[in-house]
Amino acid sequence: MPALVLLGAQWGDEGKGKATDLLGGSVDYVVRYQGGNNAGHTVVVGDQKYALHLLPSGILSPSCTPVIGNGVVVDPSVLLSELSGLNERGVDTSKLLISGNAHIITPYHVSMDKVAERFLGKRKIGTTGRGIGPTYADKINRVGIRVQDLYDESILTQKVEAALDVKNQMLTKLYNRRAIAADQVVEELLGYAEQLKPYVADTVLVLNQALEDDKVVLFEGGQGTLLDIDHGTYPFVTSSNPTAGGACTGAGVGPTKISRVIGILKAYTTRVGAGPFPTELFDEDGEALRRIGGERGVTTGRDRRCGWFDAVIARYATRVNGLTDFFLTKLDVLTGWEEIPVCVAYEIDGKRVEELPYSQSDFHHAKPIYETLPGWSEDITKAKSFSDLPKNAQNYVKALEEMSGAPISAIGVGPGRDETIEINSFL
Repeated sequence: MPALVLLGAQWGDEGKGKATDLLGGSVDYVVRYQGGNNAGHTVVVGDQKYALHLLPSGILSPSCTPVIGNGVVVDPSVLLSELSGLNERGVDTSKLLISGNAHIITPYHVSMDKVAERFLGKRKIGTTGRGIGPTYADKINRVGIRVQDLYDESILTQKVEAALDVKNQMLTKLYNRRAIAADQVVEELLGYAEQLKPYVADTVLVLNQALEDDKVVLFEGGQGTLLDIDHGTYPFVTSSNPTAGGACTGAGVGPTKISRVIGILKAYTTRVGAGPFPTELFDEDGEALRRIGGERGVTTGRDRRCGWFDAVIARYATRVNGLTDFFLTKLDVLTGWEEIPVCVAYEIDGKRVEELPYSQSDFHHAKPIYETLPGWSEDITKAKSFSDLPKNAQNYVKALEEMSGAPISAIGVGPGRDETIEINSFL
């Protein structure tokens, strides 16, 4: 039962799309198990660049079946638009499977997300405004709309009306916005039903049967470990579990079926949105990382905050996910620095702390303690093996591996599909 989980080991945007795509030709199923269209991936194939927001990266591999699991929240308009765009570019999307138990992002979820964030003002979380959080909230409150509800108009109408009873009160009386008509929402959602129907399946059954048949299944997380609702920098997090445990609940497979957990690490650190970020840079180095690394959110279009590599976070990700391997991305971005600082610990209230503090207040006040490693100036984008890298680049990778607590089994040396050094096979 070769099941692998591939997830972000920082705050997201680590290059998971490239890692998933690299494995796509060797796996039978690629499964998104949480998040929604707030988690973008960029995949470069030859001279073609693909920006994926909701679809699993495996959609670009002809031999792979892409799956949207029950833990994902689905905006039908976004999904159908994304499918249409790929079809126009000659990508076959017919093998896609969508869990009938996945929850639907409705127009009122998007409205509630935007007005609530605006209402918070300076206390805003930094959401994408795409309705992700309100949809998960409805799921937990048991008033959510599932994909399967699109095929029973009576149930759909009842659920929409029940949800809007409360939400319209909030929109009109708290936020001073217009009420949303239930019949219009129902009509819009029913309009997606036939278009989505060919893809809807019992994905839990499909995936478990695939594993029993010794198929290779890759579970692809969105966002990253530090954005996990339980294990991230709460409250500046997403509304789901991108950590490895989320793959089990978000896809319907047992933990005993997971054979490998791969964490994606950027060779430096970035995050989007508000929240603590100990190694964040506000100087020329930070701007250079942003420019050279093309650090702008695929989904949000927002500039990413940039900083040096944080080994404390990497160790934490290893622990909470049970990581067996790392895929280090964007090593090429660091080419040209004479010296490269790496955060090895924090200073909190005058004390050295080497593990991520559980206290939100402590983490907000954490100051990075750096060790400086020699940089390199040679172009590494053509490197095909670890020995092809400059000695200082090799030493940098070895140092990060030792500090992070799991072996680095692959290294991204450029954005292209073929610009990867594979040290140990993931399969």
